[in-house]
Amino acid sequence: MKQVQRGFTLIELVMVIVILGVLAAVALPRFVDLKGDAQIAATQGVAGSLNSGAAINYAARSVSPTNPNTYSVAATAAGCTAVGTNLQGGLPTGYTISGTAPNCLVTNNDLATAAYSFTAIVIN
Repeated sequence: MKQVQRGFTLIELVMVIVILGVLAAVALPRFVDLKGDAQIAATQGVAGSLNSGAAINYAARSVSPTNPNTYSVAATAAGCTAVGTNLQGGLPTGYTISGTAPNCLVTNNDLATAAYSFTAIVIN
């Protein structure tokens, strides 16, 4: 009578463990720099919120030019920083704004390579 195999041999189990070890060694470096990726994503989020805030300000100012809750953005470096300082809650700590409106740049102070542009719509 033929005997039915009931499990895996030791060699098969060892080979699976070796293959999983090689895959883990190859995949691990891809996940090591999660902090840098998170800082880049956070900087993109701050730039997006500044862009949205400037657009909302422009829309509110267009509807009512004398609205005290809006601010004027001049085509200067002060215009870029005005977007951040007049944002509700202010600019998050650890970020700086540079450039001349309407082309502004927000930079993460912890990761200098994380710098993204946003548009400050000029209102005079």
